[in-house]
Amino acid sequence: MAEQFRIFVLALLAPLALAACATPRTLEISQAPAVDVAGKVEIYVATTREPSAEPVYFSGERVTKLSFARLDITVPRNHKAGELELPDSGPGDPAKHFTATHIQRLDLAPVIADVRREIMRRPANQRDVLVFVHGYNTNFADAAYRFAQIVYDSGFKGVPVLFTWPSRGELLAYPYDRESAYFSRDFLEANLRGITRDIGPGRMDILAHSMGTILTLETLRQAAIRGDGTFGGKLRDVMLAAPDVDLDVFKTLMHVIRRPVTVFVSADDRALDFSKRFAGDKTRLGAVSAKDTETIAALEKQGVRIIDLSEVSSHGGLNHDKFASSPRVVQLIGERLRQDKGIGFAGPQFGDKLGDVAGGVVGTVGSTVGLVVTAPITILSGGR
Repeated sequence: MAEQFRIFVLALLAPLALAACATPRTLEISQAPAVDVAGKVEIYVATTREPSAEPVYFSGERVTKLSFARLDITVPRNHKAGELELPDSGPGDPAKHFTATHIQRLDLAPVIADVRREIMRRPANQRDVLVFVHGYNTNFADAAYRFAQIVYDSGFKGVPVLFTWPSRGELLAYPYDRESAYFSRDFLEANLRGITRDIGPGRMDILAHSMGTILTLETLRQAAIRGDGTFGGKLRDVMLAAPDVDLDVFKTLMHVIRRPVTVFVSADDRALDFSKRFAGDKTRLGAVSAKDTETIAALEKQGVRIIDLSEVSSHGGLNHDKFASSPRVVQLIGERLRQDKGIGFAGPQFGDKLGDVAGGVVGTVGSTVGLVVTAPITILSGGR
């Protein structure tokens, strides 16, 4: 039976195998001369991964306590927005690749004090925290580098916090990863409450990707059940990119969460097509089609804002990371975070494209925010 299951999974994974990295990525620390870099991203880390030796630092195994760290990653001078320039192996060339230059493990008290200092030294309009929750098949290094690229390309000026849960970073570890996501719910909630209670940001935003969205949604659900789903009024945007969540399950969760969320979907997401077949041919939220107007209307009634990226080109063959690999989309995320009105879309009508709405995005109060880019991004629902 086990062998039959393995053959079944391998058959489903065959289209994804070419996109897999043969050698697990690690964080090899090296120096980056200032002349070689376009900038530096400082990231705080909270994780349920088991601590490991260098250069892994945190493995794919689980541990029943949060660990913390601070990580510095430089951006190569010739970086192109939307691309994540990494070497095939080794530390790479700082002028050509994202490079980890410093990592420090921290205990709870020092990390709270450190993040609080980072917030207080910023101008009042830059005291927000962005929490990133990565997806399936992602090890610690992969999550850190991707988040650094998102922070830099979006122009986010607040404090970035990576919540990294124990994904093994292996294609065949899908069931293990999913259980690890559920395992991490209490820890993510504790981390979010620590940020809003002990650190005191202006606002807190959450960006979750793929399987990280079910971890995020389950956390928000249990927070709502406890009576404080807004985290003291500090939680602002919740953005779900390519969510690997059963559509029926999502609707049930939203009955309890009862807050607006923004969902980036793409009907050509090949990774979610695999997930759909693996999960009994049930539609994944991140692959909702613009043609399914009944589903979109039902989601809109629950406060869901759907942004269709199906026509957006992607660097990878899986079309699963358009939120980060499309320069236009990642810049859109950053622009909306800077507006302090959230990423809501109250003005456009069903089917409008961002390039058709006066050259910009309509904010939650109906004012048009001018963008320097336009894109084939369709707003399928505006939320409440």
